[in-house]
Amino acid sequence: MNKVSTYFSESFRELTQKVTWPNWEQLQQSTMIVLGATLVITALVSLMDFVAAGGLSFIYKMF
Repeated sequence: MNKVSTYFSESFRELTQKVTWPNWEQLQQSTMIVLGATLVITALVSLMDFVAAGGLSFIYKMF
C-alpha cells in the first residue's frame, strides 16, 4: 500500500510543480492548428473517397 500512496503523491507533485502548462493564448493557437489540420485531412479523405467511388462505379458499368 505504501507504493501506491507514493505513486499518487509523486504524480500529484509532478503535475502541480514540474509540468509547464500552456497559457490561454498558446492553448487557443494549438486548438486552431489542430482544427485546421483536421479540416484539411477530412477534405482530403472525402476527395479520395469521391474519386474511388467514381472510379469503381465507372469500372462496374463497363461490365
